[in-house]
Amino acid sequence: MALGRTKSIEQAIRDTEEPEFQLKRAIGPVQLTILGIGVLIGTGVFVLTGQAAAQYSGPAVALSFAISGAACALAALCYAEFASTVPVAGSAYTYSYVSMGEFIAWMIGWDLILEFTIGAATVSKGWGGYFDSVFNSIGITLPEALSNAPSDGGIVDLPAVFVALLMAVVLVLGIRLSTWVNAAVTALKLVIVVGIIAVGIFFVKGENLTPFIPEAREGSYGDSVAESPLLLQIFGVDTIYGGLGVFTGAALVFFAYLGFDIVATMSEEVKRPQRTMPIGIIGSLLIATVLYIIVSLIITGIVPFDQLNVEAPAAVAMAATGIPAAEFIISLGILIGLTVVIMTLMLGQSRVAFAMSRDRLLPVWLSKVHPKYRTPYRLTIITAIVAAALAGFMPLTALGQLVNIGTLAAFVLVSIGVIVLRRTRPDLPRAFKTPFVPVLPIVSALACLLVALFLPLDTWIRFVAWMALGAVIYFFYGRKRSRVGTGEDISETARRV
Repeated sequence: MALGRTKSIEQAIRDTEEPEFQLKRAIGPVQLTILGIGVLIGTGVFVLTGQAAAQYSGPAVALSFAISGAACALAALCYAEFASTVPVAGSAYTYSYVSMGEFIAWMIGWDLILEFTIGAATVSKGWGGYFDSVFNSIGITLPEALSNAPSDGGIVDLPAVFVALLMAVVLVLGIRLSTWVNAAVTALKLVIVVGIIAVGIFFVKGENLTPFIPEAREGSYGDSVAESPLLLQIFGVDTIYGGLGVFTGAALVFFAYLGFDIVATMSEEVKRPQRTMPIGIIGSLLIATVLYIIVSLIITGIVPFDQLNVEAPAAVAMAATGIPAAEFIISLGILIGLTVVIMTLMLGQSRVAFAMSRDRLLPVWLSKVHPKYRTPYRLTIITAIVAAALAGFMPLTALGQLVNIGTLAAFVLVSIGVIVLRRTRPDLPRAFKTPFVPVLPIVSALACLLVALFLPLDTWIRFVAWMALGAVIYFFYGRKRSRVGTGEDISETARRV
């Protein structure tokens, strides 16, 4: 049956050796871990921390990060097994293709396109907020019409559009340049994080962290029923804050953990992927989680949580210290740091769509690799244009929540895929094995599903609509052209590019 046909792992690996589709292997374990940290430490901690604290968790946003981090840690172990067993671009798309069949693979690939493209738009949006903060701190105010989306009273968020297009240029020029840029900026970003901690810890006020979990009270999230978390609606709960608010905050800050999913898309550009991929995935996640928790405690300790519903909460916290130039220096550092996050998210999207195009589930001309730079330049340019348009005209929170549900869906399927592949291909050499199978993958899938249920109803509606559109495209386009279905050899596909 077409829906359940799988791609063999051997075929997936052979595809990476076709010269027309070959990517350059230039990344080692340290570079990969830095790549993961570079994308992990970004909008989640520098932007969404404030909104999650103000609207849902209060100072307990640190617990929200811990909850999301625990769910991600479980999923990371499943990703690590797949990445070491199937070292092929495409992340959850490729893993689903070899374990659960073509239709599920297509749907999760379609989901990842949503996840990474809107992720890049979300971070571009946060970048625009810190761009404004940098200029405001030196007395320059940008016109509202050119620094805000229409929903925020402007015409277009021009800084967000600019940075998205700029990062496309860097990515087209090559993966080696991209990793060098990432390494340099990530080092700066870690200095900024340490700076926030070192300076901010002296200005933390105990009263701002008390009560740590704001008392639950009657109320609703947003102006309509659709903006309330799905799980609370199912059980008829009309409260905000409290313990449920901590979980609702976890659903929003889950965006911060998008990074290790992107690490998994880099398999074809990594040296010795069987060893390097698990190190990069798990190492970057652990380092980032510790930093998230500490920074969120510092920010909510300096400024009362109900004053943090802004696009640049770290800048607000530094301004509250009263130290001259603190806001400017921190905002400038974060601005530079977020730049790399945008670049890496676009990189992840282009690699997933590259794998889908190579399999002919998307038009094959999209997978054209630049003859000089060996990068999928057509996909990179298209991704940048779409991300720029979304960042210029859409509000921040709506973008972030839509990314999160896509990410969580991918995590659920990868967790299930580990169990399936263990049963269908027990003979495969596995450089890294997920422990306690099938219990741990089942717990991972359930934990991710639980976090997803705390996302708003309207996010679920948008997600279902996107997936329905994907199903239509598959049945009318991809199913008939699939290389696995037609039996077309990779060399013949290469001639079509």
